[in-house]
Amino acid sequence: MVPERESATRERTLAGATAATRPRTPRLDQPRPRRRRIMPEWDPEAFGRLSEKIARFLGTGRFIVWMTVVIILWVLWNVAAPAALRFDNYPFIFLTLMLSLQASYAAPLILLAQNRQDDRDRVNLEQDRKQNERSIADTEYLTREIAALRTGLGEVATRDWIRSELQDAIKDLEQLRRQDGHPAFPAERTDRSGGRDAEDH
Repeated sequence: MVPERESATRERTLAGATAATRPRTPRLDQPRPRRRRIMPEWDPEAFGRLSEKIARFLGTGRFIVWMTVVIILWVLWNVAAPAALRFDNYPFIFLTLMLSLQASYAAPLILLAQNRQDDRDRVNLEQDRKQNERSIADTEYLTREIAALRTGLGEVATRDWIRSELQDAIKDLEQLRRQDGHPAFPAERTDRSGGRDAEDH
C-alpha cells in the first residue's frame, strides 16, 4: 500500500513540475492586457462633442457680435493708442493672421460636427426604416387575423339564421302533414291551449 501512495505522489509532483515549467500561453477566456502606446490617447467621442459645441457657438449671432466687438476694439486700439502701446500697426498683419487661424480651425470643426450629425441621421433613418417594416408586418398580421375571424364568424350559426332555418323546417312539416291529411300545427296549438284553459277552469 505504501509504494502505491509514493508512486501517486511522485506522479503528482512530476505533473506539477511540468506544469510549472510549461510556457504560459494567453488564456482565451480573459481579455488581453492593454499595451502601452507611445502616442497619447484621446476619446474621439469627447473631441467630437467639443467640436459640435464649438460649431454650434460659431453659428450663433452672439459669436458674430463678440467677433465684431473684438475686431473694432483691436483696430481702435492700434489706431488711437499711443505708439508705444500699439502691438499691431496699420496693415493689421497680426489681426489677419488671427482671423485666418480662426477660419482654418473653424472649417474642420464644422465639417466634423456635420459628419457626426450625418451619422446620427443615418442611424435614425435606419431605425425608422426598421420600425416601419415592423409596423407593416404587424398590420399585415392583424389584417390576416381579422380576415380569418370574419370567415370564422361567417360560418357561425347566429340566432336569426337558426330561427329562419326552424321556420323553414316548420313550413316543410306543415306541408307534409297537409299532404298526408293531418291537421296543421297552429290548429293543434290552439287545441292544446284550449284544452289547457279548460283544465285550468
